[in-house]
Amino acid sequence: MKSSLRNVSLVSALLKWFAHAARDLPWRRTPDPYAIWVSEIMLQQTQVKTVIAYWARWMRNLPTVQALAEARPERIHKLWEGLGYYTRVRNMQTAAQQIVARHGGEFPRDFEAILELPGIGRYTAGAIASIAFNEPRPVLDGNVIRVLTRLFGIADNPKDKAVNARLWELSEDLVKAASMISLHERGPSTRTTTRLRSETSAYAKRLRRDKSARQASTIETDERCSHLNQSLMELGALVCIPKNPACSACPVRTACVAKRTGRTAELPSLGPRKAATARRFAAFVLERKGRYFVRQRPAGVVNAHLWEFPNVEIAPAADASELRDAARHALGSGIKIGEHIYTVKHSITRYRITTGAYRAVAEGMAKPDMAGEWRTLAQLRLLAFPSAHKRILHHVSNHAIGAETACPRKTNGTSLRRIC
Repeated sequence: MKSSLRNVSLVSALLKWFAHAARDLPWRRTPDPYAIWVSEIMLQQTQVKTVIAYWARWMRNLPTVQALAEARPERIHKLWEGLGYYTRVRNMQTAAQQIVARHGGEFPRDFEAILELPGIGRYTAGAIASIAFNEPRPVLDGNVIRVLTRLFGIADNPKDKAVNARLWELSEDLVKAASMISLHERGPSTRTTTRLRSETSAYAKRLRRDKSARQASTIETDERCSHLNQSLMELGALVCIPKNPACSACPVRTACVAKRTGRTAELPSLGPRKAATARRFAAFVLERKGRYFVRQRPAGVVNAHLWEFPNVEIAPAADASELRDAARHALGSGIKIGEHIYTVKHSITRYRITTGAYRAVAEGMAKPDMAGEWRTLAQLRLLAFPSAHKRILHHVSNHAIGAETACPRKTNGTSLRRIC
């Protein structure tokens, strides 16, 4: 009973805090489960500030489950370009096709049915069920883990199976407490919905006309479970941050075990990080008569179906001779590498990757040994590239445009020859 009363007190404090502290994010202005689903998938491994523009563009181009189900694969990859982890978007389309085939195009309300969709795990299913349908389903992402381990003083590694199960139980206890909280505690949560959904964006206006919005209108009067889960996520994102948490602004600081015992810096206890691994790639920019040679990555590999310049992994300390051998291996003996033109450095999980881009030249009538296509710069801009190769393309494009502007051309018969 004591624990139950404590949970009600925590929930009440969190709901009141969320009512005035919640960020005005576009997917919070709608009850449309499809829009909420898109936001949740995009937010995996990606910061909110990055997702906002992607989400808005996606919803303009593919505003319904049906639109996603019917979209061409190259279109969804282009809309997703730059977000990474492209399996997410392919799973989304497969899930949309299942929703059309099995649920008549209506996003399922049942938690188990949501969980059966490709690319949706327990957290995402719980987030959609609670946020869109106010179901008392728990959520547990990185932000919520940090809040709960500190709030309840859990010192063991959250990745441990038993500890993780305990955190799910705590999250479930809180959302169930929210579902049973008395009527007079609902006010702040409902006012948050009114504030966020009264925005006059074009998307919000369209939603008010949508059948899906009308069907979900009853949610606006009672969103305790939705806002409780969002308050836990928001608290972890804004206040209970990994380093130097703003404990003085926390609505549940008086109940926080980590705050009381001075262990906020120690929790959660995630164990030592794996050492970063350096990897180096060489990419080759091969141009012929204004067209560039690119290839599409096959299914079943990282960044599957995206386009890239021919490239090969080399040793981090590879010298010029090893680089030439790598080019020969990647492109064939008739292709020679030229000057280095650009370097991209980026990180993926625990890998620190350096990609050097080099010009490549075909001797005589030599052609690359690998399968690929010759495309103009205009055509390349319509394709989806992994982030590193997108940056190489941007550099090449700017260089080519600058050269064309700065260097006049002289007519020689029917051909044009650069004279500078």
